[in-house]
Amino acid sequence: MGVRHAREYADILKDLTAAVAEIEGSYTFFEMDSEEWAALPVEDRSEVMEALADDVFFGLGEDPVIAVGGGVITYNSKHHIIEVSQDDKVTQIIRLI
Repeated sequence: MGVRHAREYADILKDLTAAVAEIEGSYTFFEMDSEEWAALPVEDRSEVMEALADDVFFGLGEDPVIAVGGGVITYNSKHHIIEVSQDDKVTQIIRLI
């Protein structure tokens, strides 16, 4: 199925990377604990968050709701957006068109 989008993927990935980086405990998606995350250099953390955003984007094509750390990422195909939520509140919206 896939996530349909008209925006450049690089722009979507940049926005989604920033959004997932704001999710508390997002690194647990890769089965890392807080000590492992704290030991990573800042550059490596950025790469991990970009990889997470990429995995989530393509995963949303199969499952429109993915839990990440303390948040949830939802693909709303009707409105062509990805919603990032924490504590039952939408914290960011990534537009796909």
